[in-house]
Amino acid sequence: MPLEPFDDRSPIYQQIADRIRAAILAGELEEGDQVMSTTQYATTHRINPATAAKAMAQLVDEGLLHKRRGLGMFVSPGAREALREQGRATFFTRALDPVLAEAAALGISTDQIISHIRGTR
Repeated sequence: MPLEPFDDRSPIYQQIADRIRAAILAGELEEGDQVMSTTQYATTHRINPATAAKAMAQLVDEGLLHKRRGLGMFVSPGAREALREQGRATFFTRALDPVLAEAAALGISTDQIISHIRGTR
């Protein structure tokens, strides 16, 4: 994962968890892959180890990561599919509904939207 600065929009632990989720979803981290330890994460990103630990604990609670005693944290089996299912469940409300509302305000018809998607403008 690239070393990008954290922003002020959400807590750092949430940003860490979101980055790991994105890496799993994109296939950059696959099932069974080891993720950086909380100490490595804290050192690499120059953050408090407790912040990194909070992100990891959240991902463990979600079933996306699991700890192997003495070895570290690993991506859990089924993690990518679980994230895909979560994304599909919220996609229309989160991503598409605002676009459709803006299209309606601009007077763009459903047929025009479908034609654009199909590339038949």
